[in-house]
Amino acid sequence: MVADEPGAGTGATTGGPGPRQAWAGLPWLVRTAVLWSACLVVVVVGLYLLGRIAVLLAPLAIALAATIFLTALLDPVLLRLRRLRLPASLAALLTVLLLLGILVGVGALVWNLTASQFDQLSQELTQGLDRSRDFVTSTLPVTDAQLDRLVDQARQGLSGSSPDPVAGARTVTEVLGSALLALVLLFFLLKDGRSMWHWVLSRMTGPNRPVVAEAGSAGWRTLGAYSRGTMLIAAIDAIGIGLALVVLRVPLALPLALITFLGGFVPIIGATVAGAVAVLVALAANGPTTALLTLAAVIAVQQIEGNLLEPLVMKRQVRLHPAVILVAVTAGTLIAGIAGAFVSVPITAVLWRIVDTVQRQRTAPPAVEVSGTPSTS
Repeated sequence: MVADEPGAGTGATTGGPGPRQAWAGLPWLVRTAVLWSACLVVVVVGLYLLGRIAVLLAPLAIALAATIFLTALLDPVLLRLRRLRLPASLAALLTVLLLLGILVGVGALVWNLTASQFDQLSQELTQGLDRSRDFVTSTLPVTDAQLDRLVDQARQGLSGSSPDPVAGARTVTEVLGSALLALVLLFFLLKDGRSMWHWVLSRMTGPNRPVVAEAGSAGWRTLGAYSRGTMLIAAIDAIGIGLALVVLRVPLALPLALITFLGGFVPIIGATVAGAVAVLVALAANGPTTALLTLAAVIAVQQIEGNLLEPLVMKRQVRLHPAVILVAVTAGTLIAGIAGAFVSVPITAVLWRIVDTVQRQRTAPPAVEVSGTPSTS
């Protein structure tokens, strides 16, 4: 019978080996590269699709990201209020009101002190750019005409991409709606977040439940440590650079300190941009000597922050390699603009901690039972 002939059904009738034999005949390095490449393509495509969906649902995505970030930031406040035996609803409401009070108070104080100085800040930046232009034309083989051409091209590009009034009004409406939605979601997450998580775990059965519980707890701890640590480091940077600007008598020290604080939430890139703005204002206001001193102060504060404060404030589980941070910030900016730059690093840190926890849980040896009780050692 044909079915009993050697090689039947294994690719011999087609004159060559079958797919399995061809795959097994490849070198192990080629097979490993193919498998890892396929996995990388799947992961990149999945992240790209999630990013595109987040862009399409930008107001909702921004509101959710801000809510989760603020919930992790304010969770210790909620726990302290709960230890006073306050009801969950009242503790959550007081936490949200405390956040609103801080934001409104700080915003009003900064506005009253700096609202009249932002026009001056724009003028100082313009003067700094003019001095920088003179320095470039005097030291580099670049003519004034070439610089004018580049500036005109940049100005035309910005004016061509500027939004119309209707789009601007729509953007303001979306921002206000996202802020209101974030506050409402913040109240409910503070009030019922833990019960929601317990409900999710209760629907899971089998050996995956402890892994998911441990990974979720690790990710939440990482997000909380990142949010609180980033805010503290940004505040320290702003205070240090602001005091240096006051000592050097650089004008607009408070607005520049505010820019430094906001830039601290975008690792590496934000601090660099904020420091460049401070140096540019110092150059325009007081000349190159003060600008160099300002640059030295900015570098000193950032070195103290990166080498001393960050290892102390940020836990080791939150720290990422600078190359990973740069790639994450760049990818987040390309996908979702400024909002993506703010949330890309915490998302990367949380995902890395979750993956690391799952891997350690799956490779850990099984617990040894003694007298019918699982070992916890």
